[in-house]
Amino acid sequence: MTHPLPAHLTGTGLALRPFSPEDEPLLTQALGDAEILRWATGAHLHRLPADERAAQWLRTRLAAWSDGVPDFAIADPGTGELTGYIGLRRIHNGNAEVGSWIAPWARGRGLAADALLTAAGWALAPTTRGGLGLHRIALHHSTGNPASCTVATKAGLLLEGTMRQATTDHTGTRYDSHLHARLASDPDPRERVPTPS
Repeated sequence: MTHPLPAHLTGTGLALRPFSPEDEPLLTQALGDAEILRWATGAHLHRLPADERAAQWLRTRLAAWSDGVPDFAIADPGTGELTGYIGLRRIHNGNAEVGSWIAPWARGRGLAADALLTAAGWALAPTTRGGLGLHRIALHHSTGNPASCTVATKAGLLLEGTMRQATTDHTGTRYDSHLHARLASDPDPRERVPTPS
């Protein structure tokens, strides 16, 4: 697979764009959030002094696209200000895993599910339609983080099962993990028609 060109996508009330150096001040605030640090960053970030975390995390994201890793800033479509992150990783053989977080000041607006819908729709779309042409997008999350279950379900990623003690937080504590996935052949959740009752 060739490296994708940096993409700019729009969803419902959000824009997905590559990260920029100007994101660092808001990123510093976001990475001060206990829930993001617990569930969405690795232990390596915790070992850094708090005032160095954003710069280190951002360096990786700024290089991501040239390394073939589609990492998006979730941004306000009007101001362009950072509201979260969503990225595809471990892309191989038509498969990818997704990771994301929403900044504390942007929670409660449905951005996580909309960002996942937007990113997954792009990644699963054929290359002839501007997508990545992937076959499967997977998301796994700790069972201790039920909000991620809701996000995955709203974005059309079906629950496939529980992986025992597959996730660790920054302390090394192990948790069971739910595995969700969506295939390119699955119906787009945005096109579902409610079944009459």
